[in-house]
Amino acid sequence: MSRHGLARQASQLDMRLEALNTARELGDGVLPARSLEAAYGVLERASSRRSLSADHTVVGFFGATGSGKSSLFNAVSGTSLATAAARRPTTSEPLAGIWGSDGSEPLLDWLGVRQRHPLAAVPGFADEDTGLILLDLPDFDSTRAANRHTVQRFVGLVDVLVWVLDPQKYADAALHYGFLAPLSAHGAVTIVVLNQIDRLPPQDVPPVLASLKGILSRDGLGNVQVLPASALTGAGVDEVRSAIRAVALRREAMSLRLAADVDTSARQLAEASGEGRAAGVTQSARDLLTEELSTAANVPVVVDAVERSYKRESVRRTGWPVTRWLVRFRPDPLRRLNLGRTGTNPQVNRTSLPPAGAPERARTDAAVRDFADAACAGAPGPWRAVIRAAARDGREELPDALDQAIAGTDLASARKSWWWPVFNRVQWLALLAAVAGLGWLGVLAGLGYLQLPVPEAPRVEGWPVPTLLLLAGIVVGIFLAITGKIIASGAARARAGSARKRLRAAVARVGEERIVEPVQREIARLESFSAALRKALGK
Repeated sequence: MSRHGLARQASQLDMRLEALNTARELGDGVLPARSLEAAYGVLERASSRRSLSADHTVVGFFGATGSGKSSLFNAVSGTSLATAAARRPTTSEPLAGIWGSDGSEPLLDWLGVRQRHPLAAVPGFADEDTGLILLDLPDFDSTRAANRHTVQRFVGLVDVLVWVLDPQKYADAALHYGFLAPLSAHGAVTIVVLNQIDRLPPQDVPPVLASLKGILSRDGLGNVQVLPASALTGAGVDEVRSAIRAVALRREAMSLRLAADVDTSARQLAEASGEGRAAGVTQSARDLLTEELSTAANVPVVVDAVERSYKRESVRRTGWPVTRWLVRFRPDPLRRLNLGRTGTNPQVNRTSLPPAGAPERARTDAAVRDFADAACAGAPGPWRAVIRAAARDGREELPDALDQAIAGTDLASARKSWWWPVFNRVQWLALLAAVAGLGWLGVLAGLGYLQLPVPEAPRVEGWPVPTLLLLAGIVVGIFLAITGKIIASGAARARAGSARKRLRAAVARVGEERIVEPVQREIARLESFSAALRKALGK
């Protein structure tokens, strides 16, 4: 691959690794720790491997006991290293054959390979410029746990995996379910060699290869290279060399391997998360939540108190002066609820509304639960649980927050109406007229009682003026009192409606802060997680 192509591939891998890390961080606390740890392991390995030599391709030979893995390693490398190593006490350790030693040491240190052997050039296969490292690894079915652990570790580290199978055990379930199937995304960096074909009659080789390819296809490795070979006779060895050389010369095995790791890890996260998308928060759901919270927070009680308080104040200010003082014996409904005072701090002030009882709490819980269920409908299971938990967490603080919101709402109870002073002045004028007429009549009656001359009172249309003043004052006062009650009733309803809007807005703000916003954050987190997964998968 050209340098420009490699740079583009590296840039794409950067974006996918970043997206995988984003998905891992967003899934923290939602997805199983095992899946998140696996993603973190991929990120760590990718960071380490990319910081080491990009000029070397690490090819690992894996196989079961008796598969001829070491013999094939020797045949491909043109040496007898694996055979010699088998007679030493360190046979369980990985063995490396190296073409192009410069820069390989840190890479081999990271791999944990101590047996390192620079090799001479093999014409048509590898030389100092190839940058190739072949690893002969322990048998994956070894009875020694340390050997099996070593194989498992190198399966996750090498750039190219060469699986050496034999005609007798090529369908081994332990191989396919334990190793090959989990690497279904790694077909581009996997080579399968059916070794020891010399043990088969020539006419049996094609059917066995077809059977092996069918099994690999079921493993998800339908596009993998499957090569027949015999380390003993040398048949097919050149084809194995050519396949390895082609991968090494393209200089993309490392990126392809890491990209496959990202793909596998992203799919694991996707499987752990599940499919689906949350329905989200709708305005109708917001309105319903506000309505239920308003009822639970006694907003109707406060609205009724605002209406009755306004009517009381209207009577006190515009009622008939002779009787209006009686209103003082009726307590202000808002003051009884510890509301309507100016200059109070809602952070420390509390209302005297009745505390939420079991029915109110149950209604609040049901409203919050219904809201969360509607918002998370369609979301994957783990995310539904997180969204519901976010709503429940906010629910615990609702009663106190709602009480503070109501205590801090301006109910306009201190605002005077324009018609109050007008009615008040007319009422007092009417009272003065009635008192003047009554006084005048009293004087005339007193003079008559004392048998003194009683002056003739002026008349209007035959009615004595003192009598007219008395009657007019009483009638006007009563009329204004009745009219004032009618006006006050309409104005009280309007003020109560305004208070209801303010209180609902205050309750809505509490609902937004305590319930809606936490739910929306989790839904946005799910959407970001899904977007990051799609990017990690290269979609």
